[in-house]
Amino acid sequence: MVVERCADSGNLVASWDEPSGNGGKSTREVDLRERQEHVDDAVRCHFEPGSMPKSIRFHFVSDRLLAAA
Repeated sequence: MVVERCADSGNLVASWDEPSGNGGKSTREVDLRERQEHVDDAVRCHFEPGSMPKSIRFHFVSDRLLAAA
């Protein structure tokens, strides 16, 4: 899931597009705790029991990098 901060609200927005082009999921939360809850719900709704992914990787678009001295 790609995670970005909404410029208008400051909320976290995560989205996932199905590779086959058959839709995807999008969630909007205030913090990472809410993010996890909503993603768990979205996965349960999208996948059949037994076919749910074992892990989900978040890609934070605005990862901050620190320069090493």
